[in-house]
Amino acid sequence: MEEFNPNRKDYDPRMHSAEHILNQTMIRMFDCGRTINAHIEAKKSRIDFRLEHCPSSEQISEIERRVNEIIQSDLPITEHFLTREEAAKAVSLARLPDDAGNTIRIVRVGDYDACPCSGPHVTSSREIGTFKIASTDFQNGVLRIRFKLNA
Repeated sequence: MEEFNPNRKDYDPRMHSAEHILNQTMIRMFDCGRTINAHIEAKKSRIDFRLEHCPSSEQISEIERRVNEIIQSDLPITEHFLTREEAAKAVSLARLPDDAGNTIRIVRVGDYDACPCSGPHVTSSREIGTFKIASTDFQNGVLRIRFKLNA
């Protein structure tokens, strides 16, 4: 989970919301778990996943297609506050810092994704725009996806 810094000038709620959708798409396609590293910026972002094999070019195209399908489905993006105990029953808290407190903010993208998050998001997936994978590379079991958004 990327640490949210509200003072960053390049922070973009659309990009951060797209990251949630990309994460869940990767989980569903590759059963790989959420990102191991992410750098989210307004112009272009990157996100890393641990995978056993390098995805084919067809699979990379399918990732992009599925992310855009979810974006265009106009899902609501909402936040819910749960006790740590309630949150642990609903989502993985493995990457949550120990000092996160007892009230955990869960961000949901419709019924597609839910995870703890501290950053701002758009209110509907359609606000994200068009998701485009700019490039990928695979080294030592890590797939890096660089992506951008078009209005």
